[in-house]
Amino acid sequence: MEFLLWILAVILVIAGIVALFRRQILWGIVLIVVGLIVGPGGVTLFA
Repeated sequence: MEFLLWILAVILVIAGIVALFRRQILWGIVLIVVGLIVGPGGVTLFA
């Protein structure tokens, strides 16, 4: 389960970076923050 959350976090952060390059600043920031919450440091929130 933790591996799946890690993969999801990577996808969210990459999507956030792509959104930033497309000048969608707010959406990019939201995706990056959610990715960091779900990611390796945030796995404990869901475990």
